[in-house]
Amino acid sequence: MAGLLDKCYSYNVPDEVKRMGLYPYFRPIESKQSTEVIMNGRRVLMLGSNSYMGLTDDPRIIEAVKKAVETYGSGTAGSRFLNGTLSIHLELEQKLADFMSKEACLLFSTGFQANLGVISALVGRSDYVITDRLDHASIIDGCRLAFGKMVKFMHNDMEDLERCLKSLPMDAGKLIVVDGVFSMDGDIAKLPGIVTLARKYNSEVMSDDAHSIGVLGKTGNGTPSHFDLEEDVALVMGTFSKSLASVGGFVVGDREIIEYLKHNSRPLIFSASPPPTTVAAVSTALDIIKEEPERREKLWYNTHKMLNGFREMGYNTGLSETPIIPLLIGDMMKTFKMCKRLEEEGVFINPVVPPAVPPNESLIRVSFMATHSDAQLDFALDKFKKVGKELGIL
Repeated sequence: MAGLLDKCYSYNVPDEVKRMGLYPYFRPIESKQSTEVIMNGRRVLMLGSNSYMGLTDDPRIIEAVKKAVETYGSGTAGSRFLNGTLSIHLELEQKLADFMSKEACLLFSTGFQANLGVISALVGRSDYVITDRLDHASIIDGCRLAFGKMVKFMHNDMEDLERCLKSLPMDAGKLIVVDGVFSMDGDIAKLPGIVTLARKYNSEVMSDDAHSIGVLGKTGNGTPSHFDLEEDVALVMGTFSKSLASVGGFVVGDREIIEYLKHNSRPLIFSASPPPTTVAAVSTALDIIKEEPERREKLWYNTHKMLNGFREMGYNTGLSETPIIPLLIGDMMKTFKMCKRLEEEGVFINPVVPPAVPPNESLIRVSFMATHSDAQLDFALDKFKKVGKELGIL
């Protein structure tokens, strides 16, 4: 009879890659997360971070974090529901609600928990949650926790979305949940089409703007703002671990929805609240994003420069239209080799292989910051050209 832990002791999936010296995960970084980092005592260009605004090492944020520790200590020692609500939690919630053009906001300890907590609390037994097939794992797991039924539609395919909605009872509760910017392909959700179908079929819409905050929107306030649809999207979720230089998550919406979530979301009620350091970092990052729109302009300059550079070289960048750029390689081992060779050449990138992508569709995921310089990007293009030719990709 098989024991519960037998699968752990027999697990050897990464072993071959490790034996070849190509294992690309859990690589220790010995410095601040910036445009360049220290790895094994070497300075390496960072092209694998989600710090789109380049704020994780900003002195103003570091100083705000120090002051928060001095004022509030290192943690909250409880959940928001009981003893873990600090005055700075409430201040940040109001600031985020205003920034996102919504009535109210609720903070979660992680972005993953935000999706778990919102979807599982709202989608009841007789309800339906409709998701894009490329939605983030936290959305999928939120749907699994919910008592309602999950229905998936083909990626960004409005005809397939309508087919799904048509098959559901018109009077049933329905929530369409999509990534605002898809985290691997770097393309943007077709929110105008989604909103039109939601109206037609009596559905609500939720946008996961983890990779959109700071990047899209009139003031960096996300995908609904990008399409001028703030009033048509009921809920917008975001994370702090990308443009907002910390860790955690939030959701914004009508005051009544947020009040319901405050008293019914299990991941919120039964988790310790975000520590004061996190809250102070996010609050300061939000101020900087609002006060320095040139950061977003520079991010888009860097994005267009690299998209054009990769395409001129002959790389397949897929559907990308944001600072997330996939380079489609295909073969998994070649993808691992490319990751290793680029690191040897002084460039950090992220490999994405099955099961995260379908078989023979492995890719290199590259992402950019507002703080990358032209010299750094030129250096990167030179290395991608060298390694791409060496491995027969170009």
